[in-house]
Amino acid sequence: MIDAGMDVARLNLSQTSLERALERYHRVRGAAEAARVPLGILVDLPGPKIRLGAFEGAAVIEGGSLIRLTPGDGKSTAEAFTVNYPNLLTDLRLGDRLTLGDGSILLEIDHIDADAFIARVIFGGTLQGRPGVHIPSDRLTLNSPTDQDLRLLDAFVAVGVDMVALSFVRSAHDIRRVGLEPAPRGPLVVAKIETRAAIENLDGIIAASGAVMIARGDLGSECSIEDLPHHQKEIITRCVALGRPAITATQMLESMISAPSPTRAEASDIANAVFDGTSAIMLSAETAIGIDPVNVVSTMARIARRADQAFDYDGWASSLRKAQLQEPTQVDAAVTDVMTMATWRAATDIGVKAIVCISRSGFTVRAIARFRPQIQILGFSPEERTVRQLSLSWGATPLLIDAIDDMESTVQRALRSARDGGYIKPGDLVAVLAGSSATAGMTDTLRMLRCP
Repeated sequence: MIDAGMDVARLNLSQTSLERALERYHRVRGAAEAARVPLGILVDLPGPKIRLGAFEGAAVIEGGSLIRLTPGDGKSTAEAFTVNYPNLLTDLRLGDRLTLGDGSILLEIDHIDADAFIARVIFGGTLQGRPGVHIPSDRLTLNSPTDQDLRLLDAFVAVGVDMVALSFVRSAHDIRRVGLEPAPRGPLVVAKIETRAAIENLDGIIAASGAVMIARGDLGSECSIEDLPHHQKEIITRCVALGRPAITATQMLESMISAPSPTRAEASDIANAVFDGTSAIMLSAETAIGIDPVNVVSTMARIARRADQAFDYDGWASSLRKAQLQEPTQVDAAVTDVMTMATWRAATDIGVKAIVCISRSGFTVRAIARFRPQIQILGFSPEERTVRQLSLSWGATPLLIDAIDDMESTVQRALRSARDGGYIKPGDLVAVLAGSSATAGMTDTLRMLRCP
């Protein structure tokens, strides 16, 4: 999958034990090191995920039938479901609708019978394993992250994970509760947008996070389906405007779980996400349980590359300026905004061969990537975790440098490394973007240099 185009590997912690997830983590890290690729690893915390008790085999749920719902962890049958949510009977109301699994099965709470809800099946289907239950987020009294999330997170922080996705975020407070050190000392926090509350508090969530994932599965259950594409566009635009990578996720190539090629609609979905400006596109079940994960990754990469060729690079920067949410309130952020804008304009007008960014945290790279320059972005950092985190950033080639000390010598080492790696040639004009010192908290230096 790395050879086919995978830049980031996501480990879903809601479907496996901690021990098995750690074993997979080390296998992926070993494969990336063997391939000499700065692959990022993202662990996706379960959050307050609600599931049905396990079915023995496949259960056919008939439309119009009545289902008994009780809180607990016991087995489920086609007539009676257990739900691992202790507050089920107090948090739900008559008339509430629940979606199951991938959203194809819909129930509506019909009446109460002693210690259970009786729900009518609006749309039926087949269930197996332990399918998820989507309960409207404004009904849930569970918080994110959960205690279990924090225990899992501690284990992965200890082994040096690069990114962590927080499920069912409803406000910036949820992100602050994670309590991680800022990147690169800690992993990049990815806020999953999948609730109505997250849409309402979007600006604060983006500002508090390192990146955002548009989790279209649960978000599509929370909002009307006709609004979902517009939410996707708005979230991507706002994220990119603030220098945060945006990940578009869920059912990108769903048919390829069992088919060798995608549907036409899926190919269009990927291309449109690219046209929207998304930083990354994500696969889930297609590579977790699909028949040919390598083919899926290769197919997605081909579609994305072709969409990149048709991207409106000229119109993107002007639309980005219109999307700025507010003027930066911190001097460091304001200076970085001005300098990256100047770099994009100068690099475009002069026709440089590369934009070389020198950054300890990766923020400089993410800031210039907002403008989607048609020029390669070479992101140098002395932090291995930062280099791997930059695998999530649009258009960036992450590269490790031994140290950031004296800026003049650091710039020369970066240029020689870029030349020796074949990214630029002697005599090429290069834009170099960096801070004026190793401890500067802002990007304040732009130089135009010839490659030695």
